[in-house]
Amino acid sequence: MARYTPRDFIALIERHGIAWHEKHKGQLFCNGSSAQIVDMLLAECAAGGVQRWQPCSVESVLHENDGFRLATSRGSVAAKRLVVATGGLSIPKIGASDWGYALARQFGHAIVGTRPALVPLVCSGARWQIFEGLSGVSLPVRIESTAPRVAPSFDEDLLFTHRGLSGPAALQISTFWRPGEGVVVDLAPGLDLRKALLDAKAGTGRRIGALLAEHLPRRLVDAWLQATPDLADRHVADTRDRDLAALAEGLKRWQVVPAGSEGYRKAEVTAGGVDTRELDSRSGESRRVAGLYFIGEVVDVTGWLGGYNFQWAWASAAACALAMGRFAPGTNAGL
Repeated sequence: MARYTPRDFIALIERHGIAWHEKHKGQLFCNGSSAQIVDMLLAECAAGGVQRWQPCSVESVLHENDGFRLATSRGSVAAKRLVVATGGLSIPKIGASDWGYALARQFGHAIVGTRPALVPLVCSGARWQIFEGLSGVSLPVRIESTAPRVAPSFDEDLLFTHRGLSGPAALQISTFWRPGEGVVVDLAPGLDLRKALLDAKAGTGRRIGALLAEHLPRRLVDAWLQATPDLADRHVADTRDRDLAALAEGLKRWQVVPAGSEGYRKAEVTAGGVDTRELDSRSGESRRVAGLYFIGEVVDVTGWLGGYNFQWAWASAAACALAMGRFAPGTNAGL
């Protein structure tokens, strides 16, 4: 990763005259269409003398003494080195498949179990029914997993959908979530909601819902109070301290157990893949078969939302090319 940094990629797009800007939390976007990135990559391929065979299917791969022989729909191909950059299972409608994993297994490589990552979560059941009408509601939250293993918390925006939870917050935590586990959501991050409610008891005749709506979307407040009808029309001043504290605790540590995820069709990346312990970290070369390389998403490396997975694709490709003498560091140019 250190040998091909985000700054290196930015230098590449600037050399191609692609204007960009920074959005929320340091995420970078093209000023125009993302198709500019595709055009740039195709231009780089052309400059490097790359032959693109599209369409072309690979029917089999054999390892021979002097390298590899591929049987393809365009005939036989021989090569001394073979780089597998076939991606994962995410978004099958654009051609994603398990071909790279099958090839890795053919040559004796272990595959870390794959699963959808950076994917919306699906919720159902009686406890979810009161939130089903919140589709389109978005708010900043802090989200974390209830799993015993170490996992980060994320401060991101959460989006309610007609099927469950989406938005950056849900996508980020989905990488660490496993079926049957829950997630904990702080719906008012940075706010001591218990103190705010208790302080409001003196000097206000407002209802609880009106006070909560100062900090949370009104539709969410209304849905939440449906589950506690005895508080729905209650004035803050007439409510017991322990009831206000319980209300605050529920909003600050809302626990949800998703029924599942939207799966590979909506997942931005695939977690799992070719076990990194069987690859040379300097090049991606197999420790089992000389001349065989695995890079990009087919490898068990998964980044956070915000371009990390793209950067892994560029950086792992650069490391592989450097090892093969096909790339000049700092120039973004093929040799």
